[in-house]
Amino acid sequence: MKLVWLPAMFARSRRVNPDWTPSLGASLQVALNCPPLRRWRFAWTLAAWLCVCTAARGQQPSADFESVAASAAAARNQGDTASAIRLYTQAVGLNPQWPDGWWFLGVSQYGANQFAPARDALSHFIELKPNAGAALALRGLCEFETGQLNEALGDIQHGITLGAAAQPRNAEILLYHEALLLTRLGYFEEAIGKYTNFVKQGKQNPELTSAIGLAGLRMPVFPQDADPAQSELIAMTGAAAAKLMGGDMDGGHDAFQQLFARYPSVPNVHYLYGYLLFATQPDAAIAQFQQELTLSPNSAVANAMLAWAYGIQGNYGDSLPVAQKAVAEDPTLAMAQLVLGRAMVEAGDTTAALPHLEKVLQLEPGNLEAHLTLAKAYSRLGRKDDARRERLLCLQLSTGGAASSATP
Repeated sequence: MKLVWLPAMFARSRRVNPDWTPSLGASLQVALNCPPLRRWRFAWTLAAWLCVCTAARGQQPSADFESVAASAAAARNQGDTASAIRLYTQAVGLNPQWPDGWWFLGVSQYGANQFAPARDALSHFIELKPNAGAALALRGLCEFETGQLNEALGDIQHGITLGAAAQPRNAEILLYHEALLLTRLGYFEEAIGKYTNFVKQGKQNPELTSAIGLAGLRMPVFPQDADPAQSELIAMTGAAAAKLMGGDMDGGHDAFQQLFARYPSVPNVHYLYGYLLFATQPDAAIAQFQQELTLSPNSAVANAMLAWAYGIQGNYGDSLPVAQKAVAEDPTLAMAQLVLGRAMVEAGDTTAALPHLEKVLQLEPGNLEAHLTLAKAYSRLGRKDDARRERLLCLQLSTGGAASSATP
């Protein structure tokens, strides 16, 4: 399956209604008969339903409830979404502890583009089944549609940790939305990491290219909301970045040279090139960060990455002033605080480093690199208990697969 269908899948103005049936065999038949743009939503809702359909029914229902619930299921089986929504609403009113009722109400409302009511119905389901990853992820997609972007990102990421992305098609839907939200909320490097997974799988389409370009240019907008006047810049940036992300170093180099020639003074382009080169060509990356700073001397991220690169080379004398510049430009940038704290520790100014390292953990409590550096700092200051605590935290974080999110 190619990513070429993803733009239509994610366009907020092109929602379609899924068909439903409680029989797995019949459900698969309906799926096969769906046109492609209907099939992806059917696949998501069917797969999610299979994750939760074994939920307990709650308290003993009344005869009236049984009748309404049966009518709701019949309407859903017949594809009568409007009647199903009305009847499931009535059924959960009679028995608010019925998880399946809230679930089917939510997915029916989602299929009918009633995103706010679907979100609320799924919230009721999640109250009854807190660890239902599929419901959390689907609520996140509803919140994406209602503009609750922070909540959407949190729910989608939580749902993913609970297994909502276990199936490949669900993974594409959720990870793409996650990357869009990360870009929109300003987590550009994290978004690039998510898009890299798509590129390495051979996914290609214009909207993905634009999405990569927006993240690379540090533009916090969705692709459909981007300025049309900047479409060429965004597309060229995304295409150049995608080549490097996919491992085509020569093609990526040529594409970036063309980009620099076409847009010689656009901010963040040299930073992006350096960021993508950093893991394999650190010296070339440093040159790009330096070039970025000639164009945008006040760029906190470029200063922070340059300071980090110097530190990786053991050059803390050069790292320290650049890190100080990064923190001065943006005290809320966790990576800037981290590189400054680390440079101070290595320069012997350990006590002064502590507030910066502690600030990192205020911003990102699970930052492994900050805990490691704090352990080293406490040890140097003779604070053995604090150093031991930090080492234990490092062990817990590394065992749990934690990543140092303020670092490349």
